[in-house]
Amino acid sequence: MKKNVFLLYEIALLQGMVFYGPIATLYREAQGVSVSQITLIESISLILCLVLEIPWGVISDHIGYKRTMVFCCGLYFVSKIVFWQACGFWWFLTERILLSIVIAGLSGVDTSILYLSCKEGESQRTFGIYNSLGTAGLLIAAVIFSVFVGTNYKLSGELTVVSYGFAALASLFITEVRPKKQRHFRPDEFREILQQTIQNKHFLMFLVGVAFLSETHQTITVFLNQVRYEQCGLSPSQIGYIYIAVTLAGLFGSCSSWVTKKLGDKHSSTLFYAASISACFLLAVTGKACFSVGSILLLRVTNSLFQPFQMELQNKQIKTENRATALSINAMVIDSVGAGTNLIFGYLADFSLNSAFLFGAGLCFCGLCLFFARSSSLSC
Repeated sequence: MKKNVFLLYEIALLQGMVFYGPIATLYREAQGVSVSQITLIESISLILCLVLEIPWGVISDHIGYKRTMVFCCGLYFVSKIVFWQACGFWWFLTERILLSIVIAGLSGVDTSILYLSCKEGESQRTFGIYNSLGTAGLLIAAVIFSVFVGTNYKLSGELTVVSYGFAALASLFITEVRPKKQRHFRPDEFREILQQTIQNKHFLMFLVGVAFLSETHQTITVFLNQVRYEQCGLSPSQIGYIYIAVTLAGLFGSCSSWVTKKLGDKHSSTLFYAASISACFLLAVTGKACFSVGSILLLRVTNSLFQPFQMELQNKQIKTENRATALSINAMVIDSVGAGTNLIFGYLADFSLNSAFLFGAGLCFCGLCLFFARSSSLSC
């Protein structure tokens, strides 16, 4: 099954190569989409992901993980073609609808293939490398964009199409890891998995705690950071160099297994949440460029180490054969929390950017409390 692991690594690297990443907003604006329309499209996309998450998990467990990967990687490829040729609100909305179908479809399937394909005790290390290769792809794309693409926005879209085409091709060679004997998924099985998740209050605390840290990182390092950089007086070229540095910081995910083995479950959890709290608090109390950039980098490193760790814990809790369904339910809980926190972050940022950062620190503190309130059975 090592072939599956290496194929997923290759797909992660190729799908990380979003060559228009550094100018994603500018690209859309150049094609006639306003910032308000961009945020509206993002909101519609998130709602679609939540709606499709569980149905896709059920379908994946029924048709198999390989078929799901092949379909989603193919549709991913199509969505990038649409993005490359898009002009105006409706075309970009169409691209995002396709992307929502893909995200919901891949949720839990890629990690299930990795978990079932690697040796026992190696899953966290495998998840860390998998996440890091996605970051490596983004870094390669960012460097190529800076050196060769520049203001040629259409070229950045075309290169992204090529990369995703190769990823779709690689998915064809994945070996199915599900049992050969297939059976119809019964509605009562879904209800049982959902009830098990909802009734396990300790596991729900764990998922909410994961959501608090993950969404704080996502909101601050993707959206609010650029506002802070402008407040610090940084130039666009300086922001570009910081973008590459923050992307590089994501490669620390490959060290997640080593860190948690050295420190243990509890100490690692404390480190990840405490570092996030410190970074958010520092962003709230200082406007100096060096501290702001350092805090963003710390958030990025922390999240990169945290994600493989929490993915390992999630997978260890699954007792059913319908792994993708269970992970989809987990993702729906996390995304639902994220939808609420994002709205609060946006409101606070309009009022005061520092208050949004303080809110992030508060979320991470609550996440730490919830993480330690979970059942001891989640320990690695």
